[in-house]
Amino acid sequence: MKSVFITGADRGIGFALCKCFLENGWQVFAGRFMPDWTELDILGKEYGSRLFPVDLDVGSQESVDRAAKAVGEQTNCLDMLVNCAGIFQNGSSEATVRCLNINTLGPIRMVEAFLPLMDTGERRLCFFSSEAGSITLAHRREGVSYCVSKTCLNMAVRLMFEKLQPQGYRFRLYHPGWVRSYMSGHKSTEGKFEPEETAAAAYEQFTSDRNWEDVLIMSDVSNELWPF
Repeated sequence: MKSVFITGADRGIGFALCKCFLENGWQVFAGRFMPDWTELDILGKEYGSRLFPVDLDVGSQESVDRAAKAVGEQTNCLDMLVNCAGIFQNGSSEATVRCLNINTLGPIRMVEAFLPLMDTGERRLCFFSSEAGSITLAHRREGVSYCVSKTCLNMAVRLMFEKLQPQGYRFRLYHPGWVRSYMSGHKSTEGKFEPEETAAAAYEQFTSDRNWEDVLIMSDVSNELWPF
C-alpha cells in the first residue's frame, strides 16, 4: 500500500486531499494542527487505520521532528509528502515573518525531517504554491507578506530540485487557483473553486507520472503551466 503525508489536513484543501488519497487506497498520515476540529475523526471512522492523524505545527521544528518520529514508528517507507499547510496574512513585518515561517520554512522543515523515510519509497515531493509568488507575473498591490512567502518557497523548491532530482526524487509545484479556503482563518466566501475541486486536480497531478521529470514546472488546477 502506498503512503502519503499531508500537512494542513484538518480542513480545506488538505482535508479534501486526504479523502482523495483514501478513496484511492492510500495510507494517509494527516498533519493535524487543530485537535478540536473533528472532521478527521469523522473520516477516520470510515477508513480506520488507513488514516493516521499526526499532531503537527509546521512552524515548529520540534513539532515537525515529533511528527517524523511518529510516522517512523508506523512505517519505514513514505512514498509522498504533500506540503499543503499555509496561512494568509498581510501588512506588518510581523505578518511577513509568520507567513515565511509557515509557508516557506514549514515545507523546508518537512522535507528535511521526512527524507530518511522517503528514500526507499516513490520519492515524490509536492508543494502548494501560488501565482502570487511569481516574479514574472507580479501584479498584486496587496498581500505582500503572502506573496513574499510563496516567492521564497518557489526558490526553495528549485534548490531542492537541483539537489534531489538527480537522486530520483520527483517534484510537483502546484498553483491551486483562487480557492474558497480557510487560509485567513475562516471559510472564505470568495473564489473560483471549492477545496474539493482543486484537491481532485491536485491528486491527479501528484500521482501521475510525467515523461519530463527532469524539468521543474508550476501547474495549476487546469494543468496549465505558470512561470514562477
